[in-house]
This record gives sequence, C-alpha cells and structure tokens, in this order.
Amino acid sequence: MWLARIFSLALLGGSVVEAVDLSQDAQDMFDESMTFQDAIYDPAASYLHYFYYPLAAGPHETRSTVWYSAGLLQRNEGNDVQEAVNILEKVIGDQEKNTSVQWYGDYTVYPEQPTVGTPAYPPVIYNSWDPNWRGFIGTALIVIYEEYAHLLPGHVQDLILESLYNNTVGDSYRVGGVDGDNLYPAYSNAWLMRTVVTSWTGRKFHNANMTAAGEADAREFLALFDRNGTLSEFNGPTYAGVSLYALTIGAKYLGSTNSTIGQNAARVIREIWEYESLLWNANLRNFAGPWDRSYGYDMNKYVAIMATWVWSLVGKATVFHETSPIWTMTHADDFEVSPLIAILSEFHRTLLPESILSRLISFEGEHTYSGHAYAPPADLEPRNITTWLSANLTIGTDSFNQSVVGGYSEDSTSFSPSVVQWLRSDDSVGYFNLYPTETALQAEVAPYALNLTYPLGNASSTFTFVLASNPLGGKRDITGFDDVDGLQIEVVGGSVDPLPEISFCGLVGGSCDIIHDFEFWNLTFSMPANSSDVPSIQFKFAL
Repeated sequence: MWLARIFSLALLGGSVVEAVDLSQDAQDMFDESMTFQDAIYDPAASYLHYFYYPLAAGPHETRSTVWYSAGLLQRNEGNDVQEAVNILEKVIGDQEKNTSVQWYGDYTVYPEQPTVGTPAYPPVIYNSWDPNWRGFIGTALIVIYEEYAHLLPGHVQDLILESLYNNTVGDSYRVGGVDGDNLYPAYSNAWLMRTVVTSWTGRKFHNANMTAAGEADAREFLALFDRNGTLSEFNGPTYAGVSLYALTIGAKYLGSTNSTIGQNAARVIREIWEYESLLWNANLRNFAGPWDRSYGYDMNKYVAIMATWVWSLVGKATVFHETSPIWTMTHADDFEVSPLIAILSEFHRTLLPESILSRLISFEGEHTYSGHAYAPPADLEPRNITTWLSANLTIGTDSFNQSVVGGYSEDSTSFSPSVVQWLRSDDSVGYFNLYPTETALQAEVAPYALNLTYPLGNASSTFTFVLASNPLGGKRDITGFDDVDGLQIEVVGGSVDPLPEISFCGLVGGSCDIIHDFEFWNLTFSMPANSSDVPSIQFKFAL
C-alpha cells in the first residue's frame, strides 16, 4: 500500500464531509457548466471530447476531464462518483513515469496522442507536451482530495497522492531559460500553481525538500508582487483568473499552516481584486485594458476565467447577456474550469470586502487607475499603467521598455498594451487596440484622449490597430473613422501620416488572418518616407 495512505487516513479521521455549499450564483454557473460538459463526456473513454478551436476530429482531452471529475464529485448524483473514479484512474494511469525526461510527472494533452519523445512525436514544449498541465491538474487533484476524498475508494486516494508526488518532482525540473522553459516568477499563474502544489505536497508527505522548494517559490513570487501590488502577468482576463484560483487553494488548504503562500494568499487575493475591480466596467462587461495576455478583444464574445469568478460572486448577468449560449463563444473550453471556480467561490468570497463586490455589480463612476507592473526578464524596467474609465468608454495603456516584441509571452496577438472600448447602440462593445510591433512605448491617457510614442522607433515604424467590425445593422464597410459605430475617433497630432491603410481580417476572406477567432479591421499608420521624427500619434475620442 502506498505509504501516503497513512496521511490520508489521518486527514479523514473517519469523518464524513458533505459537498461544498454553493451560493445561488455559483450553483447556476456550476449547473450550466456541468450541463455543457455532460453533453461532451464520453463514458466509454472516461474523457471529455476535445472542445477547442479548431474542433479536433475525434480526440478527447485530459485537463478539462479532471476539472469535470471535480464537478461530478460535487454533484454526486447517480453514477457521478464512479465516473469520477474512472476518470482519475485513466488520467493518472497515463501520467509520465520516466524520471529522465523533462516532462516527467506531466499528463497527456489528449490521451490518443503519440508517445512524447518518439521519432514521430518529438518533444516540443507547449505543443506535444505542456508543462502547465502539471499545475492545472495538480491543483485540481488537491481540491478533489481535500473536499471529496471521503467519496473515493482508498486506492484512488492513494493514486491522487502518488500522482501529486510525481507531479511535484517533475515540476521541479522547470527552470526559466533552460531547455526552452519560460517559468520565472513573472509567469504569475504557472508559478503560483507550482508554488501551491509543491507546498501542499511537501507538507502532506513531510518532505523537507519539497516544502523548502515551495517556500522558496513563494518568497520569490511575493518579492515581485509586493514591489507594485500587482501580478507581473497584469490584468489578463484569463490568467489573472488562474492566479486567483491557485491563491484560493493556497489560502483555503494551507492558510492554517506555516506555509508562506498559505499565510499570504488571502492578502494577495484582496490586493489583486482591489485593482481588478477598479478596472472592471460593469456597463461594458469587460475589464478595461491594458491586458498582458488576452484571448480576445471583448469578454462578451469569449470565455475568460476572470468572468467565471465574477459570475460566481455576483451573477451571470454581470458578465454575460443572460441569453448568451456559452458554447457559442470562442475559447468556450475554458468554461470547463467552472466547477472548480464554483467549489472555491464561497471561501473566496469570505476574503473580499463589500466595496470590491459592489464595484463588480455596478460601475462606480468616472475614475483613473494608475499603477505599475514588472515582468522580468522581458521588462527592462517597470511598466507604467494608466487607465481612464467612464460609464461607456474606457482607455487604458502600458508604457514599457522590453527586450522583446509582444511582452513576456513574446506574443503580439495576446499582449494588448493600448485598449479603447466603448458601448455601442445595440449594447455591444467596440474596441480599438494597438497591435504591438515595437519593444518600447510611451503612452499618455486623459479623458477622451490617447497619445502614443515609440521612443526607439524610426521611419519604418508603424502604429497598427485592431478595430472592431460594426454591429449588425451598422455599416458593413469601414473606409475611415467616420464609418465607426458609436465612437468618434480623430487623429489630432503626431508624426505619422494621419490617413491609415485599412484592410479587413476575416473569417472567410480579407487580406489578413483573424486573431483568437475575432474578425477585425486593420488600420496601419505609417511614417512619412525618410522621416527623422520620433514616431507618435495622438487621438481624440467622443461618444
């Protein structure tokens, strides 16, 4: 019998723990998510079908299946518990057991995939194998063990603990800058998941090396977070949600220990929500920019994990139109994490003051947020963040000096350093966002005004913007700013040619590709030929 069984029996102490009590809002989200996942669950395989764009032809998917198993245990109706047992046995059975490979202790991306590391399927990080699966699945296993171990057979409890032990050892192989890995403390969500899993597992096994590693990771994270009181992975509608998820696990299950992350997690959660609630515009159902990493330009059209937190705390209507079918939105696969968010939400709520919850429910009035974020090694200096929010228009920017285009993730499609959003006549949201092409930007924001400068730019520099298509019933073709629905945009200064080149990036046509499944108009402002001026552009806006 696996040695850790001793610790599981000590933890349970013969008591019976019921399912977690959920608020009505959390229960509504839980139920909608489980209905969605019930429809794509394959009991013959004990896996969910792979629900992702582009929709995979046939394969199942591992990470979301573990999330679903937590939901099955929480619901505990019919054969739910047996299906959860089947899932856990299958997923853990496929965990990598070769200690000599970089992906030791990791889990398959999907169970039908070839064996990673064979000639036909070479190891490509974040592709054929994803090191973050250890964090996502490991944290889920902790919740399952802490909340539902009493529902599971002894051998499955042992499997979970053994899996977490191997997971933790494998995650210790990750070193930023080595073997293509980018795990530094600034990779907030992934770093926090490793910190929590390592800290919990080290204490569960009384393993001094694991415990010390978790403590070291926690100290490094806090040293970076406490510089500015912000996540280095700043204001990401998806990944701020993952960071809050990891921190909630730390606060709930390690808060009564001497764990550094457990002792600090509740404070950090409150500080994150303090600025996130100031950036939330309840009228637009969006977090105003800038966004370090986003999977879209309007949270009404894609599923972000921060939206699931808001839903669980204050209701669906605050984040989505009640009639919006979640499965029609892009990145709908992230809705599969909702059972875990719901399970944690009631504890999470106890950590938040009413002032934060109030801001999530209704827009509190025009204000400006100013802050800083720092994500080394990409950031050569802290970024200056300024966001002006009014009832129906928000303008938010980063000023930065970085070593690479696209920010920490080196991805211009997800790094949005300048974001303008507004409410349109049909209650939809328009957006006008800078697409990053430079390593440095100086930005100034004022009510209804935005000034952008490339301090390291030259005559070849361009300001490229992603502009939302007009809503149904509006002008179908945009030939200039006069055609934009709901917002007057005017170039009032700068060194660029004020007339942009305009093209369309469409789903089935146009001159460029869509980004994260969003169609848009591409507006590019260029410098005059042979100009020696510093590239800059100045906008005025009016509703």
